[in-house]
Amino acid sequence: MKIATWNVERLKHYKDRDKMLQEMQKVSADILVLTETDIRLHPDYPQYYQTPLLQESYPEFYRDTENRVSVFTRYKSVRLHETYDRFTAVCVELATDRGNLLVYGTIMGIFGNREKSFKPDLEKQMEDIRRLSADGKNICVVGDYNLSFSDNYYYTNYGRELVLDMFSDCGIRILTRETPECIDHIAVSEKFIGAAKLSVIEWNLDKDLSDHKGTLVEIKW
Repeated sequence: MKIATWNVERLKHYKDRDKMLQEMQKVSADILVLTETDIRLHPDYPQYYQTPLLQESYPEFYRDTENRVSVFTRYKSVRLHETYDRFTAVCVELATDRGNLLVYGTIMGIFGNREKSFKPDLEKQMEDIRRLSADGKNICVVGDYNLSFSDNYYYTNYGRELVLDMFSDCGIRILTRETPECIDHIAVSEKFIGAAKLSVIEWNLDKDLSDHKGTLVEIKW
């Protein structure tokens, strides 16, 4: 199973859209979560789910094609789950050959981790994750965390500790935790991973197509 995420910087590099699509095609993820995205960037997947277009509620700030999070997948969906902020996080339950997996695609703090809105937004998202992963449900939390975990690249002590504590309580492992200069993460329930072998691949390392690297985790059982 391959799970990937990429913040595409509100498609500021629209002229390079074909190159961006080629990069996504190369990694060939089974689950791909795009953040700060735009409906004009649409990789070829049989299933996709997205947060609403932002101009619906924020017409003065966003183009009419922008939304915050889109989930593309090769797996069939079982159902959608409610999130506390439908513009910032989308959660779809997928039927995989390892059992059902809830994919929570998100941006944690839409204005970064230094704004006052980051703390309450992060707290509510952690409440979402606790609720959604209750009763032994498998979950994958993937997207732009606005936090690095292995270095001082970009983080707050409060944000880092809250995420790590909550994920520990819920039995969720951040598979990209040791990746340097990484704020776009992929975290999955420990019991879903089991004894699988893990590998991390990054692209757009020069940040030519977006101001974020793309990140993929391959899970092999």
